[in-house]
Amino acid sequence: MKITLDLRSDIPIYIQIVEQVRQKIVSGDLKPGDQLPTVRSLASDLRINFNTVSRAYRLLDEAGIISTQQGRGTYILEMPPPEIAERLRLESLGALARRYLVEARRLGFSLEQAVDHISLQAHAPLTNLSNLE
Repeated sequence: MKITLDLRSDIPIYIQIVEQVRQKIVSGDLKPGDQLPTVRSLASDLRINFNTVSRAYRLLDEAGIISTQQGRGTYILEMPPPEIAERLRLESLGALARRYLVEARRLGFSLEQAVDHISLQAHAPLTNLSNLE
């Protein structure tokens, strides 16, 4: 599982992990039954304290997104009911918007400039979706 952290972001690292796992579920990159890396393994891969990953996993567990089974590992739970799946989708969109605005602000753009640019991009033809990745 690939998680990318922005250590300069105002968003806490454990929240970045939670949001990225949610996004991976919504996009289908993570499916029910998929096993997540152990806390220590992910912490080692990301070069962060294992307590940070543990906190993220705890939040995901409390939200009913994952289940940690002692001695067996951590797994993505079955797809939630449609209303919860839609809530997760909206939360992921909100997280994406927050990250965009934080980065735009870091680059020196105003909120108005960032929103105007999104509006322009939304109306531009999407002839090559590979440019968005």
